[in-house]
Amino acid sequence: MPKSCRNDNAQAQRLAALAAYEILDTPPEAAFDEITELAALICDVPAAVINFIDRDRQWFKSERGLGIRETPLDISICAHVILQSELFVVPDIRLDPRFAHFPLVTGEPHLRFYAGALLKSPDGIPIGTLCVLDYQPRELSQKQRTALITLANQVMANLELMRAHRAQATLIQELQSAQKELMHLASTDPLTGLFNRRAMEERLNQARAPGWQRGTPATLMLMDLDHFKAINDEFGHETGDRVIAHFAGICKKVFRQSDVIGRWGGEEFIVLLPDTTEDEARQAAARLHRSLRRSPLACDDYRSLYITVSAGLCGLSSDRELEHTLRLADRLLYQAKRSGRNRTVYESQQDGQHSAHTGIP
Repeated sequence: MPKSCRNDNAQAQRLAALAAYEILDTPPEAAFDEITELAALICDVPAAVINFIDRDRQWFKSERGLGIRETPLDISICAHVILQSELFVVPDIRLDPRFAHFPLVTGEPHLRFYAGALLKSPDGIPIGTLCVLDYQPRELSQKQRTALITLANQVMANLELMRAHRAQATLIQELQSAQKELMHLASTDPLTGLFNRRAMEERLNQARAPGWQRGTPATLMLMDLDHFKAINDEFGHETGDRVIAHFAGICKKVFRQSDVIGRWGGEEFIVLLPDTTEDEARQAAARLHRSLRRSPLACDDYRSLYITVSAGLCGLSSDRELEHTLRLADRLLYQAKRSGRNRTVYESQQDGQHSAHTGIP
């Protein structure tokens, strides 16, 4: 492979390794500022920098003594360091023809000394440096060199920890999303997208709690599609499923967002209408009957299939056991069927009697 191709591949690999840390252009952080302070203190220099070598710039995550956050790559000593050994030292920059002409050397702050330790990924890819600088020539002792390399390793340890935290946060988010999806699947009827019986029972019990009701008692509506077995026999189970889904879609349009709609089982449906009087619930039932009459289901043979429903409507409160309320709603529902179907029978507030009322105007 030509040398230029190898260099291009190495550069792409290096930039990818740097991008994986998601560190560029992030705000200053105490964990990194403390390392630059410590590096300057140990090496007895006025300036220290943690920098990362981007495609066309060197960007400073932390700096002490320079007052800038980045420089072009063509005037960066650190860009040379990533091509060198683990520690690169220039005792007097003005005497090194590679760097003597750099603006930070010829002008403010007139840098004269540089020492940089590589920042390397776990697989040895260089992404930047921890460097110390001075305004006069000097050397580092062996202890200072060792300390600078150790601090560079600490920078990478912080980067790896931050990456691990991000991965953990992503995993937690994915697990929470998966848990939410599983909860949704466990509480949702797959054909209609409505709550299933188990989920509805939980919400009905919640609705009976004294603290849940804000004043007006809730109302319960139990519904059963009329002649559903005959529809399955004549048109087939696939059409039967379409009928159920069609009815569920109409319910979603007719009832309020605050109402809780569920598939109770088979062709039976249930609706919890919170803070709803019996009269308001009767109006909702009448809207449902009208919508069904105006919204036939188109069959494959171009026939229009009109769906009707029978319903029982009663109050739901903490004063009455849920089982008793459901039995009452069921009796009212079957009274509607015996009375000719396609109607709603509701619990009368007068004398505790049950009165049948058609939902058809």
